Amino acid sequence: MAKITNPFGKEIVSVKGEFCGRPITLESGRLAFQADAAVLVTCGNSIVLGVAQVADKPVKGADYFPLSVDYEEKMYAAGKISGSRFVKREGRPSDDAIQTSRLIDRPIRPLFPKGYHNEVQALAYVLSFDPEVKTDSLAMLAVSAALTLTGAPFAGPVAGVRVGLVNGKLKVYPSSEEIKESKLDLTVAGTKDAIMMVEAGADEVDEETMLDALKLAHESIQPAIKLQQELAKKVGVTPREYELVLPEDRIQKQVEAFMKGKLGDKTRGGEKQEYDARIKALEEAMITELVKDEETDKAPYLEAFDYLVKKEVRRSILEDGLRPDGRGPEDIRPLSSEVGVLPNVHGSAIFTRGSTQALNVTTLAPTSYAQMLDTMEENDTEKYFIHHYNMPGFSTAEIQRPRGPGRREIGHGALAERALQAVVPPTTEFPYMIRTVSEILSSNGSTSMASVCSGCLSLMDAGVPIKAPVSGIAMGLMSDGAKFVVLSDIQGSEDFAGDMDFKVAGTSNGITALQMDIKIQGITLEIMKTALEQAKTGRAHILKHMLETLPQPRADLHPNAPRVESIKIDVDQIREVIGKGGEVIQKITAETGTEIDIADDGTIMIASKDRDSIEAAKKWIKDITAKPEIGAVYTGKVVKVIEIGAFVEFMPGKDGMVHISELADHRVERVEDVVKEGDEVKVKLIAIDDRGRNNLSIKRAK
Repeated sequence: MAKITNPFGKEIVSVKGEFCGRPITLESGRLAFQADAAVLVTCGNSIVLGVAQVADKPVKGADYFPLSVDYEEKMYAAGKISGSRFVKREGRPSDDAIQTSRLIDRPIRPLFPKGYHNEVQALAYVLSFDPEVKTDSLAMLAVSAALTLTGAPFAGPVAGVRVGLVNGKLKVYPSSEEIKESKLDLTVAGTKDAIMMVEAGADEVDEETMLDALKLAHESIQPAIKLQQELAKKVGVTPREYELVLPEDRIQKQVEAFMKGKLGDKTRGGEKQEYDARIKALEEAMITELVKDEETDKAPYLEAFDYLVKKEVRRSILEDGLRPDGRGPEDIRPLSSEVGVLPNVHGSAIFTRGSTQALNVTTLAPTSYAQMLDTMEENDTEKYFIHHYNMPGFSTAEIQRPRGPGRREIGHGALAERALQAVVPPTTEFPYMIRTVSEILSSNGSTSMASVCSGCLSLMDAGVPIKAPVSGIAMGLMSDGAKFVVLSDIQGSEDFAGDMDFKVAGTSNGITALQMDIKIQGITLEIMKTALEQAKTGRAHILKHMLETLPQPRADLHPNAPRVESIKIDVDQIREVIGKGGEVIQKITAETGTEIDIADDGTIMIASKDRDSIEAAKKWIKDITAKPEIGAVYTGKVVKVIEIGAFVEFMPGKDGMVHISELADHRVERVEDVVKEGDEVKVKLIAIDDRGRNNLSIKRAK
């Protein structure tokens, strides 16, 4: 095979090493010649291309860092063509792909300096997918390595790894099959010195085990970080020149002079609306005083103002121990909740914490309504529990056009789904497809954890027999490098001014979901230990309130919810229940008013709001699948008369012949003298011959 050369004269550079027990290669200069940087990561048969583009100048008028990160699944990478009948080209990314994009973005974004407003684009293309080597960690590695090679002011590199709890032991980079059996699915990203991002779903894992997993993950990513540093050294990275968009010293000093003595009381006391009104009034007074000319750009003044508000909030918490609403570090805002609020749905609940409020609605359906997943990784996999999250503009007092869910909504929905999934019963115990939807009606911090709490109450209100109730809390952090304070149940102003958003959900037995985002360049295990311990206390407080509202799942389903029962038949009897062209199953559903779903293993789910309809369908199916018993007496119908006897359908779909000699105790000359077609007769099954034919008798059934 001919060797690929680089037409732009760039040297093709590669480094090899080991990552979590697997050989891994990083290569630059071989693909994507014109990109600012491109790195090909190969591990097993999984190959990911990371590409980075960096603009030379800041985006005019931008008051944010314009970073975009996309993880792109390619069906061809797994040797697949989309199962859609109409669309074969990859289009909208799957929810899993969106979550992976967020996983990569979250540890990278804080590692660029404040005021860096150059547009940065990072792309991860999965070119080859090995089911045993999941590609999310490889994609993070590829993107980080590419960004490092651009010479942009990126304080990386970073790397991430998944940790599972398989057979009671922690394992880094478990295989896809091991993840399915694992009690923990934890992804951790970090730099050489600190943890940057955490995402986890768990089956009631205790805090000590979680800390051990975090420590193991951070240790395990170090070889991948060193490999990136080695690649950068071999390539010879030239640092880019850049400028930071920060308020001028002159403007900063003007705003500081105006704000002197005015901020203390303004940043403390009252709920969100009152707090926001005070800050807004002060901001308007500052603009009126300092910006006399209408043509003057107000953005630098507003940025300086925001900086001082954050600074005062942080100082108040770190030095005075006072939070914006007057709470102590471990205090939880006032709680209220209500269940059964919507009369015509299967389950509903409202959960309010401070001025954050979530309405959750649960809907039950037969398992035939399960979501079919068609992605690069999943192949015709059915999903039986879904949580969706919506946050309209009015929840933050804004005007926002209705639109489809964005990355944030999908990410928050997935977090709450993981938190609740651990306690939802399997379909073998509760044969339903379950969908819960959280509508955020008011937002002031930690709406995802309000979704967990309202979702749990809603499931219980619907009568779903969950394993244990789940509560959730968001933790915050204020740190000056020498001292730190962990905050329980953070609200918007503390998230705005703080260094961490650490969400923990779980039962009284352990953690079911975890997510951490930070705004600084990493945090230590000591901080995480404090946050987990404090979160456990907060979760218990919230759970106590929830159980006062509804102590356990309702004993019965809502009258509007479908009843679903299951029966099991032999696999070779499935065709009898379905019938030729589906005529039998269609007749059963039409006449009983039920929905029936037959699995390949012979499990039959029967759904209806009416129990009598379910019983009628069950009897029908049992009659069809019942096996004839020699010696049993049946009531049947004569379906055909021939010269030597009569055929009688004695069970649904099953018939046998009554020989002329078995029609009566006396000699019969003509069959028609005893029976005719349509007659109802009692028959006894006297034999089944070696060809499976049923021999019946009328005279012995008496």
